[in-house]
Amino acid sequence: MTSTLTTDAALPARTFWSKVPEVTALFWIVKIFCTTIGETAADYLNMKLHIGLTGTTLIMSALLIAALVWQFRTRRYVPPVYWLAVMLISVVGTLITDNLTDNFGVGLWVSTGVFSAALIATFLVWYRSEGTLSIHSIFTPKREAFYWLTVLFTFALGTAAGDLIAEQLQLGYLPSALIFGSMITLVALAHRLFGVNGILTFWLAYILTRPLGASIGDYLSQGRDVGGLGLGTTTTSLIFLVGSVAIVAYLTATRRDQIALAEAA
Repeated sequence: MTSTLTTDAALPARTFWSKVPEVTALFWIVKIFCTTIGETAADYLNMKLHIGLTGTTLIMSALLIAALVWQFRTRRYVPPVYWLAVMLISVVGTLITDNLTDNFGVGLWVSTGVFSAALIATFLVWYRSEGTLSIHSIFTPKREAFYWLTVLFTFALGTAAGDLIAEQLQLGYLPSALIFGSMITLVALAHRLFGVNGILTFWLAYILTRPLGASIGDYLSQGRDVGGLGLGTTTTSLIFLVGSVAIVAYLTATRRDQIALAEAA
């Protein structure tokens, strides 16, 4: 899906600006980068800096709340604000699953099932309330709240599913990345070739990019003795952070992923 920039002067008298970006190739690239950072940054803060899982969760949750307040206060999609919120919610989603596993002894099968049910319930309530799950309709605080709650559950679910396949089922990080990458490709082909509903395929791909990013992050950062490349969490996080910042800076300058909605929408 591509987008074209609409200047303010060319817009109808009554226009709502979407609070989320148009779905382009760069959207998916930054999304995967952010999910990779979410995996490696959580590990870096927890283990490398010895903050601990609980301390890391409290700090990152506070930062996420601040970022979401900033996001909700904006009148339209602002790339640095939006992607900062995505990056932080990626970290917090990872930490939620890690807390359930490490601090409360909840198995990955159970957490995967719980977050799947929570995500489905959120979709059902959102659709019943608003009549649509389209990202092209995110221009009211209520819809934006549903959107961010959905995003949080996708990250928590993706973390649980990714860890389940890569670690508990012992398939390894690289095979897991290939599996999730192949699943995303199939979803894209279903939409492009067979006309499967765009909203459904968008959210399926959105969910699957989380375990894909986590598997990539683990493969690059973890030691060779456990099937990784051994780059470490610091180097891996920096690589994807620099890439994310560069793309977000480009999107901010060009405004290529802005969505303007006429009042009739």
